Amino acid sequence: MSETASNQLTTKRLRRRSFLKGLGATSALLVPATTALINSSKAKNANQSDDSGGRLTAGDASILRFLAAAEIIESDLWEQYWELGNGTLDFASHDPQPGSTLAVTGGNAAYIKALQILDGDMPQYILDNTDDEFSHANFLLAYLKSKGANTADLDLLVGSHFRTLDKQPNGTPISSRATGSTAKPRLTNLTQLTVDTSYWGRYRTDNANPDLGGTNFAQAVPTLNIGKHTAIPRTDDDTTSQMGNLINAIAFTAGFHFGFIEQGGTSLYPSLAQRVHDPEVLQIVLSIGPTETMHFQVWHDKAGNANAGNPPFTVVDPINNSTVTFDDLSATTDEHLKANLIMPEPTPFLSTSFPICSIIRPTNTKGAAMGAVTALTADGLFVGQTPEFFQLLADLATDADQAHR
Repeated sequence: MSETASNQLTTKRLRRRSFLKGLGATSALLVPATTALINSSKAKNANQSDDSGGRLTAGDASILRFLAAAEIIESDLWEQYWELGNGTLDFASHDPQPGSTLAVTGGNAAYIKALQILDGDMPQYILDNTDDEFSHANFLLAYLKSKGANTADLDLLVGSHFRTLDKQPNGTPISSRATGSTAKPRLTNLTQLTVDTSYWGRYRTDNANPDLGGTNFAQAVPTLNIGKHTAIPRTDDDTTSQMGNLINAIAFTAGFHFGFIEQGGTSLYPSLAQRVHDPEVLQIVLSIGPTETMHFQVWHDKAGNANAGNPPFTVVDPINNSTVTFDDLSATTDEHLKANLIMPEPTPFLSTSFPICSIIRPTNTKGAAMGAVTALTADGLFVGQTPEFFQLLADLATDADQAHR
């Protein structure tokens, strides 16, 4: 098929998507999360063949397609962290992200040094997490294809169609140009993040569960949840800046972002497992999900070492025009912020009439997939992506949330 014909086919497929039908491109990107969730519940894929599960039920295929999409997205962001935070080629025998090959980059020495403030083994942990996400994406994609399920949507994410994030309109890199980066166009944006660190308070509270209406959890770094922040050096200027602690702030931002990403997967798998029909598909979801929790536990622990033993410091990022302040969480006496309380505190579960219980939270299955998309979008991970990209993710999420046992 010629490139022109392929593009025409892609355009036709995307136009069939009904999730944002009637919304202009601008309004689609600005629609509030609550409205998006309401709209998604009403959406119905106009082309049922897009949802073909082959030998799987349509619901099981939709769940696995959404999880595969999430893993492909994770693979792209972790590949960027690996290039700069490790850069050695030490992956397992499986191929990396579908359709791609990796090469030794050597990493970025200044970024690695800053990451090692969190833990001396950070480069190894980053490599292992990246390797895991590659394996998840590859397995889920291969399994879906082995069952004859439609994977055209995933092929769009794997290929170059949406891997276009390169530079901001003002020329500032989205895809890093710092030493250690391959500087290729990306699927995800790690340079304009708004990192929600409320998972910190959520896992430390013993009297509030988001599944039971709990809100307003303590932010580990409140200023990361305001404005836009970069979690990778954009150019070597970020590593040599005289702005004071800029590269440390970038590495610490990454540390808290690692936790944000992996706590999402920690909740997503058990949330969607409740909708799975086939025992083998349930085995897949229940087997991959706990590895996300293992990742979260590591990053939850390491992020708490940011600025440990030092006075608070504030850094202004002149590129994003944002400010971040890192306190010493190891010195706080606030139970909701203490750095070493990394195991889930018991909290209300199912009903406040039961004794509190140590659990993963949230695990409410209603709207779980769309909730994940909403959270990743609010994180800034997709800043610069096209309306078609958002439409595709929303459609995949809607299908997963409509699956039932």
